[in-house]
Amino acid sequence: MDLITEVVRAISDLPFPVVGLVAGLMAFAESGLGVGSVLPGETGVLLLGAAAGTPVRFTAMLLLVALGVTAGDHVGYLLGRRFGGRMRELAVVRRLGVRHWDRATAALHRYGAAAVFVTRLIPVVRTLTPAAAGAADVRYGRFLPASLAGSLLWAALYVSLGAFAGASAARLEQLLGRASWIVLGALAVLVVAVSLIRRRRAKARKPS
Repeated sequence: MDLITEVVRAISDLPFPVVGLVAGLMAFAESGLGVGSVLPGETGVLLLGAAAGTPVRFTAMLLLVALGVTAGDHVGYLLGRRFGGRMRELAVVRRLGVRHWDRATAALHRYGAAAVFVTRLIPVVRTLTPAAAGAADVRYGRFLPASLAGSLLWAALYVSLGAFAGASAARLEQLLGRASWIVLGALAVLVVAVSLIRRRRAKARKPS
């Protein structure tokens, strides 16, 4: 039995409430200010989405993940309200990249509270935009719907990809065969290696 199918089956066999809770926590980690740069939340949600094989499970996981994302948004928003303009100088922002903070601020000036939705699929910037909104004193009544809409968009994307991968893993194994999986595995390793190199170079370019 192929390793991919075994992993998908193992995830699907876990108690779904546990899988859903972990997916929500990983979504929070991805969206929470500073945490998403350490924990690969989007990868975890995608893998755990393999357990969302029925309409009921898919809907439940979609809601749990969306709640996790918007909870992370609120952490950033509250920190922004607390520190205001000093947010740009905080260590957590400097670690993520001041240039990303400036992009989040520029999006906020251009789109207003809707920037929280507009930047949802932009790595790092999406994490900083809620904090920028809080620092800019964006009204909570405008922030909340943008956060909820963006959270549903992000959750729908990654949970859907995970559910599709889980549903098709066995079929893909039959079509591709073991040799093709080896090639795909090698490509995956290459992608991860390139990603790590790019992150290290980006960190090296950051001002100390």
